[in-house]
Amino acid sequence: MSGMEGVSGMDGMSGVDEVSRTDEVSGMDEVSRMGRQPGILCLRFRRVGGGLPDDAGYAGLLALLGSFTPVVEAAPPDGALADVRGALRYFGQDVTGLASVIRVRALALHGADCAIGAAENPMLARMAARQAAPGTTFVVPVGGAAAFLADRPAAALDGVGAATARTLCGYGLDSVGRIAAAPLGTLQRITGVRTGRDLWERAHGIDRTAVVTNAAARSLGAERTFPRDELDPERQRRALMSLTEELGARMRGEGQVCRSLAVSVRYADRTGYATLTRSRTLREPTAHSAELTALAYRIHDSFALQRARVRGIALRAEGLGDAGRAAHQLTFDPVDERARRIEAVADRLRDRFGPRAVMPGRLAA
Repeated sequence: MSGMEGVSGMDGMSGVDEVSRTDEVSGMDEVSRMGRQPGILCLRFRRVGGGLPDDAGYAGLLALLGSFTPVVEAAPPDGALADVRGALRYFGQDVTGLASVIRVRALALHGADCAIGAAENPMLARMAARQAAPGTTFVVPVGGAAAFLADRPAAALDGVGAATARTLCGYGLDSVGRIAAAPLGTLQRITGVRTGRDLWERAHGIDRTAVVTNAAARSLGAERTFPRDELDPERQRRALMSLTEELGARMRGEGQVCRSLAVSVRYADRTGYATLTRSRTLREPTAHSAELTALAYRIHDSFALQRARVRGIALRAEGLGDAGRAAHQLTFDPVDERARRIEAVADRLRDRFGPRAVMPGRLAA
């Protein structure tokens, strides 16, 4: 009897061990499966019906992402990065499923649709988001960077502007695949040592940056939508000037200055409408409309859209601060001083007689 009891006990223990091993293997498989998922999301938000989210809506969308992961990086005026590697296991979802949940909640709670790119690092996620149509997720699988990047034009690579792209194309390096195939030394001779190294790494899908938790800086935004697709660059520049005049007057009226500007252009492409956003820092914090306009024009020119059919342009003044604490570089330029005095008088007239009482002649035409 004791022998049989011993055998029975051994069988019971064997069964328990087998179950434990099975659970352990299953858990390892789950971890492995989740570990192979790209864990960085780049999201681009649009209001249903078109247009960028307002400040309150954008803050709400960032808070929504914060309910999934604490690692959220704001990218005003319409984007965000999120590291969801921990969230995938917690919610028991793959990256496509989690992105779908986020999209449904953004639509239901904030009336915003989003295009989502998913990849293993922020650079690839941003590029994937540019490929995603509104309401969809574009996933670059882990280990799939080379295939994703190979046929992209040089200008599609993060950090490659129009001037650098023209230089690379002049050497026959007109695609990311060809840039990746070029020797590092060749790229460094063409673009410089540091730029060449960065370019070589990005062409191979390497991004050493991480998603940095932050909050959206205070900002002001405005948008102009054309009644039809607009090809005339002059009308696009007039829209930009009207935006800088509006935001400049608002900031001066509130005693604020901004540190940077972000320009978003919505244009027609083969898949419908796409949005490009680019921001640059001012040489000093300001609310002076002339300086805002000059920078907005430079950002707009950097898109090199040429014959693009533009449907809307948005401008956002970012990094707002108290004008009384902002440093201003003194100048002996009488033209600049005169322009600032005229601007102050124009602000007082607009306060008294309405926003269209005084405006640049270019906008009155």
